[in-house]
Amino acid sequence: MKFLLAPDKFRGSLTAYEVCQAMSEGIREVIPDAAIVVLPMADGGEGTAEILTLNAGGKMHTAIVSDPLGRNIEAEYGLSSDGKTAFIEMATASGLRLLQSEERNPLKTTTFGTGQLIEEAYQKGARHIILGIGGSATTDGGIGMAAALGWQFLDSDENTLSPNGENMIKIDQILPPNESLSLTVEVACDVTAPLFGQEGAAYIYGPQKGADAMMVTQLEEGLQHLALVVKRDFGVDIAQVPGTGAAGGLGFGALFFLKAILKEGVKIVMEQTHFEEQLIDTDFVFTGEGKIDEQTLQGKLIAGIAGAAQKQNIPVVALCGALMVSPSDLNQLGITYATSILPRPMTLHEAIPVAYEGVKNTTHYLVNLLNQVKITHRNDQFT
Repeated sequence: MKFLLAPDKFRGSLTAYEVCQAMSEGIREVIPDAAIVVLPMADGGEGTAEILTLNAGGKMHTAIVSDPLGRNIEAEYGLSSDGKTAFIEMATASGLRLLQSEERNPLKTTTFGTGQLIEEAYQKGARHIILGIGGSATTDGGIGMAAALGWQFLDSDENTLSPNGENMIKIDQILPPNESLSLTVEVACDVTAPLFGQEGAAYIYGPQKGADAMMVTQLEEGLQHLALVVKRDFGVDIAQVPGTGAAGGLGFGALFFLKAILKEGVKIVMEQTHFEEQLIDTDFVFTGEGKIDEQTLQGKLIAGIAGAAQKQNIPVVALCGALMVSPSDLNQLGITYATSILPRPMTLHEAIPVAYEGVKNTTHYLVNLLNQVKITHRNDQFT
């Protein structure tokens, strides 16, 4: 039998790679010579850079960059084994998780550190960037990132502006760098918000980053002004393109300053891992995540995995800590069978330490059952 193991992380307890390890142990206990393909997955958010780096045979690197408020921090990014592709998550440099709750203020925060990570990777030889833009602390339209890459933002007196949210409204000139980076950039972006408007970056996401009503209005005006200057001086009108409002307008900044392509995070992950190619001759796909619930139904990772397997008539088994959807929901997703790894009802605090054993043992039980069915079916053919 050939098994393709493609789980997401079990948040708070196991990384996707650890889930794969536990599944592998469970399979080997039943079928020691089973063909197992280990393919830890992610949805384009937290942990994606590490998973794609691992898949590309590369390693993680660190760089000293600015956090959202300009303080020096150490941030990670990945490089493929040939050094040509970099995997970057903006949250490691410009993420909300880097700030205390009282520090959250999108008028003051900047994506400068994200630009520094891109520059660092470029100097190391990367010419292809996979950029995840979830979890930002910023609403600066991407001008911070651009400033780190050599773009200048001047006010009406030709003074250089600090590239943060409150200064977008003051931009009178945008000066490109002397040398543009020779890069191709793919942005993992599942948000479809435009740059500005009632469904845009300031109104929808500003409050999550610490903005009160007055700040939201100021940020909205700044984003509109940034888009106006870009349209006026460069003839580029992209503010209503879906996804430009992602990460406080970094989607817009990536499109304009980096000529990037915005793509669904799951599509990028599945392309980078050559997921459909891995399905060849596969008998079963094992996937899963910490909780299968309504968010799973609305999400794209497990649906993408199941959909690709379903096209090739490959059964998909999903393991989880908490199973909170109906059989019809699972069928709609394309999941053949799903079950919890927990041996009994328990609290999250109790479940976390036993998650690894739970994945291993549940996989063992299921594979043993599958193996017995296969043996019985084979014997029936000869009677």
